[in-house]
Amino acid sequence: MKREFLFIYGPPGSGKSTIGRRLAQQLGTAFFDLDEVIVAQAEMSIPEIFEIEGEGGFRQRESAALSSVLNDHSGVVALGGGALLRAENRQRVEDVGKVLCLETDFEAIVHRLETAAGARPLLNGDTRARLRQLLDARRPHYHSFSHRLDTTNLTVEDAAWQAQIKLGYFHVKGMGVGYDVRVQEGGIDALGEALRTRQLGGPIALVSDYNVAPLYADRAEAALRQAGYEVTTAAIPAGEMQKTPATVLDLWRAFVDARLERSSTVVALGGGVVGDLAGFAAATFLRGVPWVVVPTSLLAMVDASLGGKTGADLPEGKNLIGAFHPPSLVLADPQTLQTLPEAELRNGLAEVVKHGVLLDAELFALCRQGWDAARGDLDEIVRRGMAVKIRIIQEDPYERGKRAALNFGHTLGHALELASDYRIRHGEAVAIGMVQAARLAERRGLADPGLAEEIAGALRGLGLPVEIPAGLDEQRVLAGIGVDKKRKAGKLRLVLPTRIGEVRWGVEIDDPVELLFEAHKRQ
Repeated sequence: MKREFLFIYGPPGSGKSTIGRRLAQQLGTAFFDLDEVIVAQAEMSIPEIFEIEGEGGFRQRESAALSSVLNDHSGVVALGGGALLRAENRQRVEDVGKVLCLETDFEAIVHRLETAAGARPLLNGDTRARLRQLLDARRPHYHSFSHRLDTTNLTVEDAAWQAQIKLGYFHVKGMGVGYDVRVQEGGIDALGEALRTRQLGGPIALVSDYNVAPLYADRAEAALRQAGYEVTTAAIPAGEMQKTPATVLDLWRAFVDARLERSSTVVALGGGVVGDLAGFAAATFLRGVPWVVVPTSLLAMVDASLGGKTGADLPEGKNLIGAFHPPSLVLADPQTLQTLPEAELRNGLAEVVKHGVLLDAELFALCRQGWDAARGDLDEIVRRGMAVKIRIIQEDPYERGKRAALNFGHTLGHALELASDYRIRHGEAVAIGMVQAARLAERRGLADPGLAEEIAGALRGLGLPVEIPAGLDEQRVLAGIGVDKKRKAGKLRLVLPTRIGEVRWGVEIDDPVELLFEAHKRQ
């Protein structure tokens, strides 16, 4: 079974141990401070080791302690400030995990060192002068790591959260025992190892669709079989129109043919439709079997794969049947986005803009740079987009409050999809819905004038529509709004933005025509 490691590295006083310990808590995994391991093995303090054996002896003990951790454990490891100066140590940690190198302002480090307990042998004497000399010597080394985080102005809590975003490692809590979320280049080829690491059982039912299966099913099957699993693939027709109870019935029958047991695992390989259907089928087969999501579209990565919502559509409306059934793992491989049709990539970017408006002004700013910039930075878009949804669903797993904010743009968006017989794609519909909601927020005085146009500008730059198409049957749109599942006491409850990074949810409106106000003005 492969072990999972994250390594926290950087200069003395950068917060490696404190941040590493909090990161391990957030990820629900073990934490190891390599210096503490050295002290325990040597039965001497680090200053005593330096005094008796010198720096060379300490480095030997450091390498031995690293070996013991790598051989027998997994989790987050805080490394000493020079642990990876040895090429062999660096190679070993980079072979088994990701390294995050912390950076901190010089004066902040001095302050931390002067107020911290314990001696640091390499900084004896004039701490400022010795530290500056050490940092100057090691600066090229520290800068050679691709994952770096400046902790100068961050709290421990914020630094640990930003570390997760940088590394693409999350653990979603609040539903049962929780589940891991990983963003991993080439993750499909590590799928079998990922399941074994989490002790998930077989046989495996691999659910995909006619578009994705020809591209990635063989690789997923090979990875699972290499890990010792028996695999049966069930491919379904692609598209929202297939998200029906009839398709769920087909999947149940496929699970029977695959001889699934309660300890077996369903793996959803595809976009949001595949995830919703496979997850719902898993939730209801044998009263619930474990499942894993391998999202292959941007929309699925940043939104549909997270939160444990599963379901199918009815002719009367989207997602009217379903269940909360959290996955055991979400494994997102950004490489799959290279084969995603341009229209589907734009579709997913609408949800990314939504997440920026909800909680992450930096993500929104990235989206405002336009289509070419977004295409060139999909890895960061995936990690930041995921982080917004994860933060929200952890606070409100079952949508009793804040999680409702994720429906921003969806009340009108779902109605537009339905009224167009799904010719308007989900992301396009949500884009229009967000702009209309922002306009309503401005009319009600909840948002400053210009917010709707700011959101619309970002969406236009990504090639997304922002106006309700002319000629769409208004009565069908209103009927779709009328069956929105966020209704309460017969009234619609909307999510309205107040500024970039902040929204209000549960805003009641009496007449759904309010969402069509701008369309009426054009007539």
